[in-house]
Amino acid sequence: MKILVDADACPVKENILHIANKLHIPVVLVADTSHILNITQENVTVVTVDKASDSADFAIANRANMGDIAVTSDYGLASMLLAKCCVTVHPNGFSYTDDNMDRLLFERHISKEARKKHRKTPHIKKRTKEDNERFEKYFYSICLKQLQLS
Repeated sequence: MKILVDADACPVKENILHIANKLHIPVVLVADTSHILNITQENVTVVTVDKASDSADFAIANRANMGDIAVTSDYGLASMLLAKCCVTVHPNGFSYTDDNMDRLLFERHISKEARKKHRKTPHIKKRTKEDNERFEKYFYSICLKQLQLS
């Protein structure tokens, strides 16, 4: 079991690394060349990919195995990872499931269409310390559960 992180814009990398270190779970951080990740933790591998569209997504999907944990805010990547039986978590502290994936992809489509027509889309709130704490608590419980299963 390992943790895969879509690290380009992940706001909870430090939380993930803290938990992974505490539980001795290896981590793979994947980012494109526009993001420099200087992480020297023993159990962390940094994978740098080119800036081409979806390069990081395919690098993550290709490294994913059943039982791994992945963290991404990308719904398309989350859908691919669910198909590979990975536990896939959003940085806001919820898991992607077969039950919520269709709704999330549909909402993404509706937002994209609204942006094309220059309609206002809901304003994204700034991330808070409480958001990070909620994620960390949730992510820790997911990691413990997966460790028990492996």
